[in-house]
Amino acid sequence: MKEPEYDAVSKAKRQAESGNPDGAVKTLESYLEKDPANTTARIQLARTLVYDKKDMEGGIAQMEMVLKQEPDNIDAMKALVTVQIKHKRYNKRTAEIYEKLIEVCPEAVVFNAYAIFLRLQKADFKRSAEYYEKAIALDPKKPEYHQNYSVLLLNDLRDYEKAKRELEILLKLDPENEKARKNYDLLMKKKFDSNGNVKKKSFLRR
Repeated sequence: MKEPEYDAVSKAKRQAESGNPDGAVKTLESYLEKDPANTTARIQLARTLVYDKKDMEGGIAQMEMVLKQEPDNIDAMKALVTVQIKHKRYNKRTAEIYEKLIEVCPEAVVFNAYAIFLRLQKADFKRSAEYYEKAIALDPKKPEYHQNYSVLLLNDLRDYEKAKRELEILLKLDPENEKARKNYDLLMKKKFDSNGNVKKKSFLRR
């Protein structure tokens, strides 16, 4: 990071953390007047607008400017989908970015986030399962991924065999997970017989 860029970004972070987001925005905007192509400062400005100023639209506009300059900027793509993921009005654009992001940054955390988006915003349960499995393959010891996948399997796909397996793995990784234990006990009680086979006809309350 160049010294002037570092100084501006560091100062803005300190200002925002100390309760002066207006000062942080001013610091970054002043720097960007001199160096408008600087993506690091612009991403920081976007984050300040979104999280400190509660100006989501302004922050999104700044991140989109970065992607116009650098279409493969991973930090900007991650920041943008994180902001937009809970808002259906951005679904089309969020999906476009995720399709690019999973290509240029095929990481477990990205696959998990994309799976969440596919489940909650697109109701594409089959593809959601695919990306949970990709995340788990890359980082099999991450409890969060097994937790998320088990919820999909129980509530949407109703694949109780796989749900049982995921919950068992989760409980080995996180034995104190009370929610997982309750889900597992209820699953075994309602969906499996005494021989450990899935009952042909039963209903699991949720």
